[in-house]
Amino acid sequence: MLVLGVESSCDETGVALYDSVRGLLAHALHSQIVMHNEYGGVVPELASRDHIRRVLPLTRQVLSESGCTLADLDGVAYTAGPGLTGALLVGAGMARALAFALDIPAVGVHHLEGHMLSPLISDTPPEFPFVALLVSGGHTQLMLVSGVGRYILLGETLDDAAGEAFDKTAQLLGLGYPGGPALSKLAATGDAARFSLPRPMLNSGDFDFSFSGLKTAVLTLVRKAGLAQAADIAAAFQAAAVEVLVSKSLAACRHSGAERLVVAGGVGANTLLRERLTREAAAHGVTVFYPRLEFCTDNGAMIAFAGAQRLASLPNTAAAQPDLAFAVRPRWDLASLEAV
Repeated sequence: MLVLGVESSCDETGVALYDSVRGLLAHALHSQIVMHNEYGGVVPELASRDHIRRVLPLTRQVLSESGCTLADLDGVAYTAGPGLTGALLVGAGMARALAFALDIPAVGVHHLEGHMLSPLISDTPPEFPFVALLVSGGHTQLMLVSGVGRYILLGETLDDAAGEAFDKTAQLLGLGYPGGPALSKLAATGDAARFSLPRPMLNSGDFDFSFSGLKTAVLTLVRKAGLAQAADIAAAFQAAAVEVLVSKSLAACRHSGAERLVVAGGVGANTLLRERLTREAAAHGVTVFYPRLEFCTDNGAMIAFAGAQRLASLPNTAAAQPDLAFAVRPRWDLASLEAV
């Protein structure tokens, strides 16, 4: 089954082709970082308009690179949520119209399901069951994953997501937007022991997270120490955030008995997080799986893959033709998905 995947949930337009036999054939991505950097964050209307400009050229690009044509497609997958409403509508509208014109099925994919399953695209995919740490700019969750669509929420952030805390801390340090990668680079030159920052909910006895207080502590520290100590502040913040993520993730593995841990989402590319998780997980008999670095951020490959799993589960794919009616879900509970 050859599936075209379209991702347009926020500020990146991704398109990819995934074949259930041959694997990932091609993928392309356009990031809107430069455009939104001027405003210090994502402007939804500008994001939607840029998706409109990019989605068709990127589709032509992946078809050309893969040597495939529209006539070869067996299905189309698109991000149906969660995300920005206008941005989601662009990808959903394009995907539904294309599927209708080609008389092939279309399926809406949960954005976080795409992230969570993205390590399965690799040459050494994890087996079910596993614990998944979804850690990005909008979400921080721990899920027990028994199969595609079989998800149990173990814990989540009660306020800011980890990636949001990284970005906001970076802004406090004058690093611009998005600040996560820049903060991590600066932190590598600093002394994490120079300042002591809180580890929110580290010993709460559950698997929930909170990063708002840590961000506030950084604000207080910046006002007191000044930006001359930015590298040490960045290192202290990163160490605190990573310690909480590592501790909670391994606690979830012990609680569930899982021997495999999947890390997905933009913060999953953080070098310190990867180093500490891999080392400490190994000491506890847990193997950690990561997506390829290029698939940590939003991308079409994860949507094409997840869509292929969903489409393959339909009892009669040929009979499941889409009409032109569709809806997107800016808010969507991952645990509500049905198993395939």
